Amino acid sequence: MRLRNITGAREVIVDSPYVVQEAVQSRCPGRWNKIFGNENPIRVEIGMGKGKFIYTMAKEHPYINYVGIEKYSSVLLRAVQKMDQEELPNLKFLRMEAENIIQVFGPGEVDRIYLNFSDPWPKDRHAKRRLPSREFLARYDLILKRDGSLEFKTDNRELFDFAVAELEPAGWKASMVTYDLHGDVVLMEGNVMTEYEEKFSAMGNPICKYIICR
Repeated sequence: MRLRNITGAREVIVDSPYVVQEAVQSRCPGRWNKIFGNENPIRVEIGMGKGKFIYTMAKEHPYINYVGIEKYSSVLLRAVQKMDQEELPNLKFLRMEAENIIQVFGPGEVDRIYLNFSDPWPKDRHAKRRLPSREFLARYDLILKRDGSLEFKTDNRELFDFAVAELEPAGWKASMVTYDLHGDVVLMEGNVMTEYEEKFSAMGNPICKYIICR
């Protein structure tokens, strides 16, 4: 489905106090606790879409700082509008390409990373663009704390199988894996669903999830 461009979305994003602007991103690494004004753990969702997941997480966990990353202004706009209705001081947004993540966070600055229903990039020549690829795992390795973790959810079984196969070559290991999240009592505890998760699970699609560390 082609993404619908919303006129004026980019201008709203640029003016939003909830979005850390591109002009200051080069000064962000190592400064996120100053940006939030506290020393709380920092967790990041890459490809946050309209922000349902990360907004809910931030609301439920006020003593954890959250940063949502989305590259499309027309999508990020929805999250900004949600903050206009009820601002959360522990939530910030970035409009940027995921490839640039190591330019935004310093070594060991992030406590946890979330990947939810990422673009599968189905063609083999695009494998390096997949967010759970070994190329991206190398980037995450630089910004995660040594005991940090990454959580990945998808309904795309081929993408999930690819993601699991990437772990060992990249020097990561799975601490928990399920091919039916909604049937897993342990992993479903505290589970926050994204818009896509609600849609696909309602269609009967099993949701896959792993939690990994180095």
